[in-house]
Amino acid sequence: MSESSRNTDNKPLIGISIGDINGIGPEVVIKALTDNRILRHLTPVIYADGRVISYYRKELDLKNFNYNQTKTIDKIHHRKVNVLNLNEQHIEVTPGQPNKTGGEYAVLSLKRALEDLKAGHLNALVTAPLSKDLAQTEEFNFPGHTEYLTKEDGASDSLMFMVSEEVRIGVVTGHIPLKDVATKLNKDLVRDKLQLMIKSLKKDFGIKKPRVGVLGLNPHAGENGLLGSEEELIIEPVIKEFKEKGNLVFGPFPADGFFGSPQYRSFDGILAMYHDQGLIPFKSIAFGNGVNFTAGLSFIRTSPDHGTAFPLAGKGQASESSMRQAIYMAADIVRARKEHN
Repeated sequence: MSESSRNTDNKPLIGISIGDINGIGPEVVIKALTDNRILRHLTPVIYADGRVISYYRKELDLKNFNYNQTKTIDKIHHRKVNVLNLNEQHIEVTPGQPNKTGGEYAVLSLKRALEDLKAGHLNALVTAPLSKDLAQTEEFNFPGHTEYLTKEDGASDSLMFMVSEEVRIGVVTGHIPLKDVATKLNKDLVRDKLQLMIKSLKKDFGIKKPRVGVLGLNPHAGENGLLGSEEELIIEPVIKEFKEKGNLVFGPFPADGFFGSPQYRSFDGILAMYHDQGLIPFKSIAFGNGVNFTAGLSFIRTSPDHGTAFPLAGKGQASESSMRQAIYMAADIVRARKEHN
């Protein structure tokens, strides 16, 4: 191994999949890594061809962004930003113009990064946003990153965990139609997601005795059965189980009043029953600085809290704040897991 490939500083090695090259993924990745101070804390490896990075570097006039190109992970430089070439012969970049090429390239980048992650060459993975519909192929037939990575990890389950300095919110049901939420909900599912959240708060965030607030499914948390029975039949019994085992779990709370007051700030984690119930308040509170973390996997994966934002692509207007937070959080969780172990 060459001198440049030796990690003498023992910094976390963070792989970054580029996402859809026609969305804002490349822009926010490059902007986040333009600040060289990030190299004091970690070593980034972008999985994308140099010509894609070069295109956006020129298009966005980011002359101060420099990087080391390599074809293999063992040739990276630990004091520089690295670009691991995917060796595609010709990639046409069309910012703001969604197409199948961008979707397929996002999956290629993700798979290459995941290969190195599984092989132990990376400490964590940060995923730039892809277009869920354009990424669909026979090989990638998933609603999003979370479901794909859960399967690839061989994990029985995972938790979509939205994290910021202000609030942490996980969801029991994720990328499914709203009409299916009530039929999907059961004690086992709520129990599994709650257990994943508590374990992650301890292992990944260093909270020894986490306080968790659980939301109800129905308006007013069912109003004692008047507006729905899921709270009484499913959610409350699970909360009781966890309390009896000494966990600090409370609820179910009506979601509107819970976030309408400062009450949510007294919890280390909040478990919502479905996607929008959790993500609407999260993005209202922390959008632009939040991170999507997949809890429950053997490896570490984070991503920014936004999508491809095609209308902004190539204009230099996209904020890199969430991507920067995702990169830093990946490194922080690497360290937290080491300390926990």
